[in-house]
Amino acid sequence: MAGGRGTRFWPRSRKRSAKQVLRLFGERSLIQQTVDRLKNSIPPEHIWIITNQFLRPEITKQLPEVPKQQIIAEPSQRNTAACIGLAAQILAEIDSDAIMGVFPADHLIQKDARFRTFVKAAFRAAETSDVVVLGVQPRWPETGYGYIEFPKNVKPGNLAPLRIISFREKPDEKTANRYLKQGNYFWNAGMFFWRASTMLELMRHHQPKTATLLAGLPRFGSRQFMPALATAYPMCENISVDYAILEKAERVSGIAISDIGWNDVGSWEAVYGLGKKDTNGNTFRGDVIVEDSRGNYVDSEKTVALLGIENLVVVDTADALLVASRGKAQDVSKIVKTLEAREREELL
Repeated sequence: MAGGRGTRFWPRSRKRSAKQVLRLFGERSLIQQTVDRLKNSIPPEHIWIITNQFLRPEITKQLPEVPKQQIIAEPSQRNTAACIGLAAQILAEIDSDAIMGVFPADHLIQKDARFRTFVKAAFRAAETSDVVVLGVQPRWPETGYGYIEFPKNVKPGNLAPLRIISFREKPDEKTANRYLKQGNYFWNAGMFFWRASTMLELMRHHQPKTATLLAGLPRFGSRQFMPALATAYPMCENISVDYAILEKAERVSGIAISDIGWNDVGSWEAVYGLGKKDTNGNTFRGDVIVEDSRGNYVDSEKTVALLGIENLVVVDTADALLVASRGKAQDVSKIVKTLEAREREELL
């Protein structure tokens, strides 16, 4: 799944260069790293990417190993249920026994080999289970993630799937602390496994309108497919797969992942937290001069001098400069909404 805009990463993230194609950690972009870590389990010719019309050219350029026809642009954003349903519809036509894994394109996983062990176990489990999810062992009481409730006897790192008790929405701080102490609540990292036919059956039961629209598409690869998709897709329900399917499905199993170095990289604050710090807790990308400044993140295309400032995010591009408190990093998307309201398309 690679259709998001990454508005919390403005001004680096734009419509045509969104978060998933940015090189935030090393020389490979987030989507390149996602494909790289899956290659040993899923060959590139079996990888499908659902993105948007703005990002498709850059993704195609960054991932020449993935067949171009398998990098599909959504005509409009309709959230993850429609995105995954579209992929399932195409895969089921190609192979009625296809088992699909769903992976966000913009997350960071620092322990690739260990991650692949869980991916292989999840694919095996999906052969006999209806739905399989991966839960990431929480490392702190995060209030920005949804949670998966496992049975109380869950042991992180065990490859055997367990029946999921419930999905929980983003909690308040008190509840998040309770989840962490209880030990059987895991972060929902948005990684799912099932037969393509199973997903379509669940869509027909829980999202009949979207299922009917997708089932009515011409066969993928025909000349009629993309024009028909452009007409049908905007009419699909705008809802996440969690709300639409997972919370309603009767048979959901989960594998409780131990530490794989997972981070959804949700804001500039997350990039700061993952970066290498100097002795005063600053982290930089670019040429930076620091005097009496602490806890700052700087990403700049020109030389930046910091003097007597603390806990700021400074992101400088050719046409825009962001200066924000690190504590307000989650609110950068509000700037994008303001730019949209002012019709500043050149900055979007």
